[in-house]
Amino acid sequence: MTSKKYSLKFWIIFWSVSTILLIGWYFFCQLRNQKYETLETMTNLLPWGEQGGKEFGALSKFASYLTKKDDQEKTFFILFQNNMELRPGGGYIGSFGILKIKNGSITKLETHDLSNFDARIPDGITPPYPIKETLKVSNWKLRDSNFSPDFLINAKKAEEFYKIGKGGENFDGIIGINTNVLTSFLKVTGPIEVPGFPGTYGNDNAIVDLEYQVEKGFYKQDIKIGERKAILSLLGQEIVKRISSFGLTDKAKLAGIILEDLKNKDIQLYFKDAEMQKQAVLAGWAGLVDQEWTNDYLMVVDANMGAFKSDRVIQRSIDYTVDFSKAKPEAILKITYTHTAKEKDWMTKDYLTFLRVYTPEGSWLISQLNADKPVYGKELGKQYFGFLMGLPLGKTKTVELKYEISDKINSNDYQLKIQKQSGLGEIPTKVTVIGKDGKSKEYAFSLVAEKIVGK
Repeated sequence: MTSKKYSLKFWIIFWSVSTILLIGWYFFCQLRNQKYETLETMTNLLPWGEQGGKEFGALSKFASYLTKKDDQEKTFFILFQNNMELRPGGGYIGSFGILKIKNGSITKLETHDLSNFDARIPDGITPPYPIKETLKVSNWKLRDSNFSPDFLINAKKAEEFYKIGKGGENFDGIIGINTNVLTSFLKVTGPIEVPGFPGTYGNDNAIVDLEYQVEKGFYKQDIKIGERKAILSLLGQEIVKRISSFGLTDKAKLAGIILEDLKNKDIQLYFKDAEMQKQAVLAGWAGLVDQEWTNDYLMVVDANMGAFKSDRVIQRSIDYTVDFSKAKPEAILKITYTHTAKEKDWMTKDYLTFLRVYTPEGSWLISQLNADKPVYGKELGKQYFGFLMGLPLGKTKTVELKYEISDKINSNDYQLKIQKQSGLGEIPTKVTVIGKDGKSKEYAFSLVAEKIVGK
């Protein structure tokens, strides 16, 4: 294929999948070359820390699974999720990829634009609320299939839509990848200049600047429309060149960053092989909502409802208080949104989200401020409260919910599990626990991944 056929989405998928798989294969080869009996042994030589070593041990099992010389072709469904436009499962799905691996080698990697594929899915499937009501979209398609915060549900729904659209592949696994995984490479390679094109592409600007270059910038540079995406191939070649020259230390650093992407749910995995899926779950890479947790629970989930790519300029913070001095345990949740953009442009406008707050079963909403009329639901072993919430450019708004939680949750053995939505960055968070005696404990942290408070 020529560079003209490669899109930004292709390269992001290529880089992301290559990272997950090829970094694992690299260490697998190092293991073989250095004659270690297990890859887990090699991880002890690297500065991962206990948890990182455990996670990398799981990655080693995936590497062994993928490099197995069994003459069996494994096929993976890659979902590209643009988290500048949030969906509950990570971001708007603009394209998908098909990845085939046999005997440890990639035999096929192709991408498909969802605008074309979704046209093959017949109308008549009613989308979940409030897609029809806000986006005026009457039919549910693959692009919006990730409307659950649970990746297992989203993966199976995406495959269902793929089959409805007469897709012919049978998948061994499904991988969800968010846009900002590209920055993981650039954190290690450093900023890259592309000959013949303006600007320098680093981890802090590449996604937005590349999108501008291929959508708008090429006009001003007198680049033919058929050549506008050549920059993506050239950038990809330069990244591959730099990584191929890395020594063990830099490759270990890159693998560590990708492990963080897995931990933070910027990469989510689903395997049909039972053992591989077990490993993904144990490592925390399966993107599951915890249905086994029986203590206090919180998950805040946003769905961008036609606000372009505005999520890249929305800041969030969480302030949660649980009070056991009341007759029934009572929670007050404050979610503050700040729209940092001042003007509308081709990527940005007033924000509109469908906000869902997942709480323990038995929770009862008492009141809400700064959100529309609530909708209620039960799923994934949780109670949720849902609201439409609008936020104008340049403004700040705090949504405040007051609700009772089950009296089965008590202050003696209190713990709160907070799960973060895929696609979100760091969220400043404060938790206050007020005991029966009125005394309080405060916890302040930046929420970057799943967190247990009070442990």
